[in-house]
Amino acid sequence: MRTARGTDSGRIGAILAAIAFLASLYGLPLLRLAANRLVVGDPVFAEGNFGMEIHAAAGLVVAAVLIFGGRRANLGGAGAVTLLLTAVALLALGLGATAADLISGEPPAARASLAAGAWLAFAFLAVALAIAVARAGRSWLGPFSIGAVLLFLIVAGRAGAFDGLSLAVELRARRDTVLDAILQHALLSGGALVLGVLGAGLLALWRRGQGFVEMLVGGIQVVPAVALLGGLVALASGLLHAVPVLRAAGLSALGPFPALVGIAAYLLLPLWRGLRLALRAPDAATLDAATALGLTPGQVLARVRLPIGAPILIGALRVAAVQSIGLATLGALVGAGGLGQVVFDGMAQFAPDLILLGAIPVIGLSLAVESGLSRVERAVRRHAA
Repeated sequence: MRTARGTDSGRIGAILAAIAFLASLYGLPLLRLAANRLVVGDPVFAEGNFGMEIHAAAGLVVAAVLIFGGRRANLGGAGAVTLLLTAVALLALGLGATAADLISGEPPAARASLAAGAWLAFAFLAVALAIAVARAGRSWLGPFSIGAVLLFLIVAGRAGAFDGLSLAVELRARRDTVLDAILQHALLSGGALVLGVLGAGLLALWRRGQGFVEMLVGGIQVVPAVALLGGLVALASGLLHAVPVLRAAGLSALGPFPALVGIAAYLLLPLWRGLRLALRAPDAATLDAATALGLTPGQVLARVRLPIGAPILIGALRVAAVQSIGLATLGALVGAGGLGQVVFDGMAQFAPDLILLGAIPVIGLSLAVESGLSRVERAVRRHAA
């Protein structure tokens, strides 16, 4: 049952998010118009430059806060979610339409890019949406809202609603490259996670050397990622020179091989600790009862230790998976490709929108994996309880 204190804090949070949204919308530039993709450009504010979509979005946010404060929490939350989703759509359409108007008649190199006000407005809308979803008390409403926003962006984008935005221009020019980079990133982070799980399992089997293992996996964490990847490249180069058959098998000192090993090395600590805690989760009485029933050590592991420790294992896997997606960005430094290549290309060209084109999918992948595994972890905990 929702407490009065929880309701009040949620209402206050929604009000603060709405105030911050309005301040971002009307106090900061929403777009920047530049002669080309390499310059910052001139700020474009909401007042006098945008159509009714922007002001309608502001009105819907205010209405959502008023509905949110109603007595019936579930209906108020669901109504606020509907209004806020509509506000997201109107804000996006208004930004796209104004960007198209700004670059109309300008030279082909002209760019209209999202400015601080737009990014902050979307961020505060997301906060307000999260509060409204929590108030509605419907577990399916969060994934539905995310899916609705993504579907809208895809449909509106294909219809050309955002063609005037610099980010859309960059995406059109590099669509195939970005899609390939997303696939490479997923394979790289997923492969490193599998390698890390195998390594953590093998290290956990070395019972007498757990003190050394703890020192090893903890020590890896203090090594800068760039330094570790560079060291692995040098090590792989020496190994391939000493054992030419490895080179003939397709291994290279640059590319996915050192990136996979380096990322997996960083994942050992959360995975190893999670595995150890999971195996220790059953209490002594439970283990004694299992032994008294005649279960072998292998059966105790499969039927007692792992099922009871499953929530801890999934929690460790969640942490490692999100960490792997982030670290895979650095794989581009050693020629492993992925979204990091798009990010570094944007940095080399001083092109902020190209950087975002690589960074946004990384954030999206991380949030999706975090959300999915968190749901699995909660489900397993409820089942175990």
